[in-house]
Amino acid sequence: MNTSEIINKAKHWIKTPFDAATQNEIQELLNSNSKDLEDRFYKDLEFGTGGMRGIMGAGTNRINKYTLGKNTQGLSNYLLSAFADKQPKVAIAYDCRHNSKTFAQSVANVFSANGIIVYLFEDLRATPELSYAVRELGCDAGIVLTASHNPPEYNGYKVYFNDGGQIIPPQDGAIVDEINKVQFEDIKFEANEELIHVIGEEVDKKFAVEAVANSTSKNTENRDQLKIVFTSLHGTSITMVPRALELAGFTDVHIVEEQREPNGDFPTVASPNPEEPAALKMATDLADKIGADIVIGTDPDCDRLGIAVRNLENKLVLLNGNQTFAVLVDALLQKWEQEGRINGKQFVGSTIVSTPMINVLASSYGVATKVGLTGFKWIAKMIREAEGTEEFIGGGEESFGFMVGDFVRDKDAVSSTLLACEIAAIAKNNGSSIYEDLLKLYEKHGFYKEHLISVVKKGVEGAQEIQQMMIDMRNNPITEIHGEKVKYLFDYETSVRKDLITGEETTIDLPKSNVLIYQTTEGTRMAARPSGTEPKIKFYFSVHTELDAVANAKEVEAGLDQKIQSIIKEFNLN
Repeated sequence: MNTSEIINKAKHWIKTPFDAATQNEIQELLNSNSKDLEDRFYKDLEFGTGGMRGIMGAGTNRINKYTLGKNTQGLSNYLLSAFADKQPKVAIAYDCRHNSKTFAQSVANVFSANGIIVYLFEDLRATPELSYAVRELGCDAGIVLTASHNPPEYNGYKVYFNDGGQIIPPQDGAIVDEINKVQFEDIKFEANEELIHVIGEEVDKKFAVEAVANSTSKNTENRDQLKIVFTSLHGTSITMVPRALELAGFTDVHIVEEQREPNGDFPTVASPNPEEPAALKMATDLADKIGADIVIGTDPDCDRLGIAVRNLENKLVLLNGNQTFAVLVDALLQKWEQEGRINGKQFVGSTIVSTPMINVLASSYGVATKVGLTGFKWIAKMIREAEGTEEFIGGGEESFGFMVGDFVRDKDAVSSTLLACEIAAIAKNNGSSIYEDLLKLYEKHGFYKEHLISVVKKGVEGAQEIQQMMIDMRNNPITEIHGEKVKYLFDYETSVRKDLITGEETTIDLPKSNVLIYQTTEGTRMAARPSGTEPKIKFYFSVHTELDAVANAKEVEAGLDQKIQSIIKEFNLN
């Protein structure tokens, strides 16, 4: 889009139907010939892996009343057509971010103006509770206003379907088609207040009870002996996690008070991302001060969690998402096996960029692993398609998201926190720890180590640069990684797995996605995936080797870490 086209597009925003504040904001940018104008209008915000997410402000490439309104009007049109035999119902939740409450009310107004019944949470709530509420209230769709762990200037809009999972094909395409038909003048903002119902404690109570029932056993013995430090990182989890822990019998819980209050500025952290050790520093400092056994921190919308546990030297270490995934899945598989519930009709859900260890681990219990694209909407799809024939045990992905059972159809830091604490309590009672249990899994199944790096490329030029990186890697395949021959190139955009040694090609039976995975003859994997919601490209690395004894774990891990760093240097990604 050239400069004149961008200016013409912007000029539409300085007249009706846009309000005075929006018109003034855009007029100032036009008057000053601001470079920011291009970024605001060079494209329209689109649905990515997590819905629509972006920087707040006026413009088509921003989150605001009108871009949200257009999406909601399009979704309303879709629902009224898809459920023409009844009056559709929608549940809406929102997080702690700036404008989330206002945006949620605006979205509720549009739905109600279109004759759709709305269940709007009375205040901020955890995202997994929205997924639960969709099914509990018999809704046809759900919306949560959130931007997960993005910086404070971001907000977003995630759409769920009637099964409590995020929208997938063909619904997503049909909804986007409806959205594209909508002009800003078409949006109905005048609420029908009679159709908006405020919800709260009744749903909260049911969700807490379900989370405890799905994540913990009935034996509460010694749970009060586990010393837990918890931080909500200024997010929504403070509304549910402490309550669920208490309900489950975990009474020795210490909350990081400086981070208790919901705050969209996230003032005590550079990034409210539990993947990053820095985000949990206040929590780990408190844990060291009081001698806690485990530290748990959740992201702002409470669908992901980071866990720090004590290693063999009694030092707190943050588990990566794949390590937590392995520990949680093994605990669930043990539980199902002990209860005699495994009969060959169960499965675990994973993703193409998560650790291959999950496949090996589940197989040892006689349980299949279904592998989908990145994003929990694909795991929710697995569950829906398997209903009546197969049982879902649990699932996860490397980016610190996990699902325990299927009462929630999205990643859920509430039930995952409960399960992690139960595992820690049992291990402590047995004179062990989560960390030692993890090393035993490595000894049994092989030591798998993964690493993720993100290369940020902002703006129009950045998007083009990321696109070119993918084109180069797709058209000029890498043939060797760390001295190992590349055996396979998985190209999920063309749905082709190519054997680079024999030239043989096979079809990948998954929806198309712009992801490339290289796998060597030794099992080393390197994946490249542009983010669907942020201006960056992610590179995933996975290496593994045998572990002959727990005592040698430190040395083996150091060797794997060194190998990963060598690969990063080899491809100039550091």
